[in-house]
Amino acid sequence: MKRFLIQRFLQIIPVLIIMTFIVFSLVYIAGDPVTLMLPEEASAEDIARVQEALGLNEPFHVQYGLFLWNALQGDFGESYRYNQDAMSIVLERLPATFELAAASMLFATIIAIPLGIWSATRRNTFVDLFITGSSVLGKAMPNFWLGIMFILVLAVNSQIFPVSGRGTIMHIILPAITLGTAVAAEMTRLTRSNMIEILQQDFVRTAKAKGVANSIVTYKHSFRNALIPVVTIMALQTSTLVGGAIVTEQVFAWPGIGQLLVQAVNARDMAIVQAAVFIIALLVIVINLIADILYRLLDPRIKY
Repeated sequence: MKRFLIQRFLQIIPVLIIMTFIVFSLVYIAGDPVTLMLPEEASAEDIARVQEALGLNEPFHVQYGLFLWNALQGDFGESYRYNQDAMSIVLERLPATFELAAASMLFATIIAIPLGIWSATRRNTFVDLFITGSSVLGKAMPNFWLGIMFILVLAVNSQIFPVSGRGTIMHIILPAITLGTAVAAEMTRLTRSNMIEILQQDFVRTAKAKGVANSIVTYKHSFRNALIPVVTIMALQTSTLVGGAIVTEQVFAWPGIGQLLVQAVNARDMAIVQAAVFIIALLVIVINLIADILYRLLDPRIKY
C-alpha cells in the first residue's frame, strides 16, 4: 500500500505540470489578456504599461516559467475586480462549493443505493420498471430546468423554501436535490446492474442453499462485491459535482466557486479564472486518488 501511494503521488506531478500549462494558456485563448482587461479607449501606452506590470511583455516560455513558479506558491496574481489576491478569493468560496457537493452526494447516495438494491432484488417487476424509468428521466432532465421548476413551484408559489442564497439548511435543499438528481439516477442504474450480476454468482446461491437469510445475502455478501463500481462512479460524480456545479450555483445564486468563475469570465478577471480552474482540477486529482485507495480497502485482491 505504501509503495502504491508513493507511485500515485509521483504520477500526480506530471499531471499538475500539464494542468498548469492548460490553465496558463487559458489567458490567451480569447486574445490578448491586457486588451480584454482594459477598456476600449485605452491608449497604447496604457496597454504597454499594464503588460510590463504583469510581465506579459516577456516571451511565452518565460511567462509560463514565472507562472509555474508562482502557482507552486499559490500565487495567481491579484484580481483587478476585487483588488485582492485571486487564490484567497477562490478559497473563500470553496467551503460553499464543498457544502453543496457534499449535500448533493449525500442525497444521491441515500436515494440511489437503496433503490438500486430494491430494483435488482425485484427484477422485471413493476417496482423495477418504475425505478429504472425514473432513473432514466432523472438523468435526462437538465439541471437548470429542474432548478428553475423547483424555484417556481416550491419557492415562489408555495414559499416553502428560499428562492436563492446560502445560510440555513433550507437554502441548500433545493440546490442539493437539483445537483444530485442526475447523480442519483446514474448511481441507481449502476447499483442495480452490479447487484443483478452479483446475485447470479455461485457464492450467492451457495449461501442461500445453506439457509442464510436473504437480507444477509443481499446486504452483507452481495452488496460489498457490487460496491466497487459504485465507488468508482461516486468518485467521478463527486468530481463532477465540485467542478460542474456552475449552472446550479448560478440558478440558485449559491456563492461557490462556480458562480465566482462565471462572474470572473464575464468580467474578464483572468487571475480569478486561473485560480478557480486550478483548484477545481486539483480537487479532481485528489478525489480520484481517494477512490483508488478505497478500491484497495474494499477489495484487497485489487493490484496495481
